[in-house]
Amino acid sequence: MTELFKTASRPNAHPERILLARLDRLGDVVLSTPVIRHMRKLYPGAFIAFMVRPENRDIVENNPDLNEIILYDKAGSEKSILGSLKFAFSLRKYRFDTAVALHPSNRTHLAFFLAGIPRRIGYDRKMSWLLTYRVRHLKHQGARHEADYNFELLVRSGFKVMTYDRKPYMVIGDHDKMFVDYMQGRLGIGNKLITIHPGASCPSKRWPVERFAEAADILASKYGADILVVGGKETSELSGCVTSAMKQKVFDLTGKLSVGALAEVISRSKIFISNDSGPVHISSAVGTPVISVFGRKDAGLSPKRWGPLGPRDVYLHKETGCEVCLAHNCTRGFKCLKAVTVDDVVEAAESILGKG
Repeated sequence: MTELFKTASRPNAHPERILLARLDRLGDVVLSTPVIRHMRKLYPGAFIAFMVRPENRDIVENNPDLNEIILYDKAGSEKSILGSLKFAFSLRKYRFDTAVALHPSNRTHLAFFLAGIPRRIGYDRKMSWLLTYRVRHLKHQGARHEADYNFELLVRSGFKVMTYDRKPYMVIGDHDKMFVDYMQGRLGIGNKLITIHPGASCPSKRWPVERFAEAADILASKYGADILVVGGKETSELSGCVTSAMKQKVFDLTGKLSVGALAEVISRSKIFISNDSGPVHISSAVGTPVISVFGRKDAGLSPKRWGPLGPRDVYLHKETGCEVCLAHNCTRGFKCLKAVTVDDVVEAAESILGKG
């Protein structure tokens, strides 16, 4: 349990119908789940809904602390102005009295306003004048973890937060468990698994694929494990480079898993090795130790803000003397990522799995 502040800054109302919203990426949604759990503890009898993009639904699909999941398809049916307006007005039927935007978004703030929700809480960015209570947005400074920022928002807007548990959680559905059972049997995947994720949203977050392959080969040989490579369809090329470079047995599941099935695969693994990306936080949520490789030095993108939160999780990050990070425009050949060696990853794995 973490103690953030001793007192709230505003008197707290007693909401009965609460809407929480997070419309950004997968990992951000995972790191918001502790807020769901905390709100349920505060208001056990309240109706609590979570607004999320369809592709992230699996993260909260089976969450026992939610009454309903509301999908906002901002890349599809709600992409147009008309679609957004229709969605916002459709929220009126829920009669929410409180809404909390855990991430600043024009669409989220507008939806809250048009839905007629009396108490609208969020950050002072992105049409924040539509909110009834705004908290200064300082996340880019990276002074604390994203999970802590989520709770700070609650505190600053008057909710009771004396102590809290910031570890994310995810409940995997029976359908995903059965699918992975079937896949594991059909492909002949063993029960001792090490899963790796070589993809990431930006080249400045991608550890060299040949190092993933070398580390995976060493660990597969040492621990007698089958190696699984996972990722979205957009990372197929990266995954292919890893599998083609490996000498040990490897199964490429890239593009073949839903988010829920990915979570189940990771939950069955002895360890998960990944770049800084959303699946890192899924691993923490399902209780599988993770090794996460970080490159960029920006405070807002650092391990201090985005590192994994599991008790046995490890992140690897090295300073290489850059004064300003140019991200994907790096002129130093991503020296920060290359500073993390195969030996670093193998040693981190051994610290979790034992010396073998």
